[in-house]
Formats: sequence, structure tokens, C-alpha cells
Amino acid sequence: MFKVRVNEETCIGCGNCTIICPKVFSLKNNGKAHAKSLTNEKCVLKAEKECPVKSIEVTKV
Repeated sequence: MFKVRVNEETCIGCGNCTIICPKVFSLKNNGKAHAKSLTNEKCVLKAEKECPVKSIEVTKV
């Protein structure tokens, strides 16, 4: 399982994470990404790597 956090202060709302891992990430009304829940989806690691501003923090639980 992974714990996923998006730093909304640095997120630019590009949507890469929502394309890579739509079951975990969504864009909120303010245009910033949001991690929906704890998950075992391995795509979160790719989303973390592909975030252009490194706003996604993934830790293994």
C-alpha cells in the first residue's frame, strides 16, 4: 500500500497525474490535483516521477 499526498501549494494543475493514474488522482475545483485515497496502485510511483514540479509525495505504508 502507498500513502499519496499532493502539495497543493506547488501543484500547477497540469493533469499528468490524472492521466497516468485516474483511479487515484483527480483535479479539484481550484484546478489542483488531489489524491483520492490510500491505494495499492503502482501507477502512483509513475505519477510521482512524471510530475513536472514534484508535487506528489508517495510513501510506502
